[in-house]
Amino acid sequence: MVRPVTRRDFLNGIATGAGGLLLQGYSGTGARAAQSGPTMLSESLSTSYYPPTLTGMRGSHDGSFEVAHALAWRGEKPSQYETLDEHYDLIVVGAGMSGLAAARYYQQKMGPKARILILDNHDDFGGHAKRNEFHQNGRMMLSLGGAQNLESPSGYSNAASNLMKDIGIDDEFVASMAVNTPPDQFLAGDMNAPNGVSLPGPDGHATLAGNWLAIMYGGEGYEDYIRKLPITSNEQDKFIDFFGGKRDFTDDLSLTETWEYINTVSYNRFLLDRVKLDETSLPVMNAMLVHLTGMSGWNLSVLEGITQGGPGIKSLGWLGRTSASIAGAFLGSLLNVKMFPDGNASVARLIVQKLVPAVAPDMQGPKDVAIARFNYDALDRANQATRIRLNSTVVGVREIGGKHVEVDYVQKGQALRVTADHCVMACYNALIPHLCSEMPKAQKEGLRYGVKTPFVYANVQLANGQAYEKLGAQMFQCPHDPFQWVSSAPGMSVGGYEPPRGPDDPMVVFMMNSPMTEGQEQGSGRDQLRMGRHRVYSTPFAAYEQQIRDQLQSMLGRHGFEHERDIRAITVNRIPHGYAYPYLSLDDPDWEKGEAPHEIGRAQFGRISIANTDSEAIALMDAAFDAAWRAIEEQTAGK
Repeated sequence: MVRPVTRRDFLNGIATGAGGLLLQGYSGTGARAAQSGPTMLSESLSTSYYPPTLTGMRGSHDGSFEVAHALAWRGEKPSQYETLDEHYDLIVVGAGMSGLAAARYYQQKMGPKARILILDNHDDFGGHAKRNEFHQNGRMMLSLGGAQNLESPSGYSNAASNLMKDIGIDDEFVASMAVNTPPDQFLAGDMNAPNGVSLPGPDGHATLAGNWLAIMYGGEGYEDYIRKLPITSNEQDKFIDFFGGKRDFTDDLSLTETWEYINTVSYNRFLLDRVKLDETSLPVMNAMLVHLTGMSGWNLSVLEGITQGGPGIKSLGWLGRTSASIAGAFLGSLLNVKMFPDGNASVARLIVQKLVPAVAPDMQGPKDVAIARFNYDALDRANQATRIRLNSTVVGVREIGGKHVEVDYVQKGQALRVTADHCVMACYNALIPHLCSEMPKAQKEGLRYGVKTPFVYANVQLANGQAYEKLGAQMFQCPHDPFQWVSSAPGMSVGGYEPPRGPDDPMVVFMMNSPMTEGQEQGSGRDQLRMGRHRVYSTPFAAYEQQIRDQLQSMLGRHGFEHERDIRAITVNRIPHGYAYPYLSLDDPDWEKGEAPHEIGRAQFGRISIANTDSEAIALMDAAFDAAWRAIEEQTAGK
């Protein structure tokens, strides 16, 4: 997800775009082979509870959302609760990045003996930073099930930077991550790395490697490349004009009119009305956008579209050339992003180990976090100061007499109650009004305003990488398919992990689905986000599985791939409540400081504070940390 470029940012000439995500792994086309073999298990897998190896439907899995939906949709929750003999200094609702950070900040400020309870409705911690772990023939393969952006801590706030340093991640370590990231990693430092496009054709997918990203920006050889695409020659002509900037598509407008146009018209409407593209070409132009922002070109203005991943920067004349500095900074930020092989799940693991050392007592830090075996049985032991209680959906939070907070939750059908001196709500903003019914109306409205961006990340374990290697690139945009991006899983030797050595080794294919590509001009962006969320929830695992098998068979079949034989496991990470709402030019006012809904919604409410990326309106990890710091400072003021 990206940090949005606001209208005020543009006017001030400030490029705040930040994102990044390339999820590269084994490459048979020039990537450095690992110096040693793939990661081997030092001990056999135990039969104890260990969520990262679970396959099938993950993310918002069965059992994680039903209680919350009953409360939010129908106002249903238990009428009686068993009050446990447990009182804490702090209860945190949500074990995502912000919740874990809040617990760590509190622990650091109040001391290791501070009693902390973290409650989460999922069966694993980390929020959107999910770890997907696969095993074959004694080898471990990792991929990510959500958030993955990791930037140099020196670019974070002091609070966020200090937290990163606390868990062992500083600029020096991030630099070492770059060294251990193989060359030819697209958007991980090498803009000339092979990346392609794959479009359905009459005989299966027409898959072109090369450098598709450069082609979309009018790079060298783009005309010849476009002529190979399985689209009509007339549409090819339009692509060539648009990518190469052969004409200014706003040349009939004055500068003032152009500025008004690019801020008030959707990117897709611009593509249809002025570039005259066929509607079937919109997914091609949107494939980068949906992965970087979670939004389609129907949700973004022309300015937002071209500065956050959509092609066309050369086709807006003088204003386009001016905008190019923002787009360039945005793409440049992609190159500065590093990642663990399981994404930010490793960051979550590092924080959890600080909070509950017994979970991985032998782990040394970032250098072995990726391969460390976590003991989930140690998360919620009565004899430790900090406890993480999973599979626990909070249904009520209230301040009692200004002296303490009661927290009601449901765990595997049991209605339970615990108390604390303070509470941090590090969950989905829109759920908080249902949990804290006594909040002021204006604050509830602020909390309900934003709608999170839905997405689906799938990981597919293959018996080997022989067929994938023959594609000629690590990553492909697949704009007309259910999963718009297909890549090999992250292939960096970071955190002690060693990726597959070559095509004969087993591999994991990472696939991304955005439900937003089906949206048209139907209401606001928030309305379309809600429709996308409904599509995610209403699509069963069997449907996703069939889509995955069909797509991979069509892409890889000509290279000897047979899905029934070669697919060993499928994990679908369903995230219907995903990235924080960033505000959109087409729908939202340019609020003055302090007046935006997220600012009104995050106000301290007595002994209750709010910490999540929703409260910052920025879907980045450091924003989650900043929110956590603010919440803990509110609750410990004067201590």
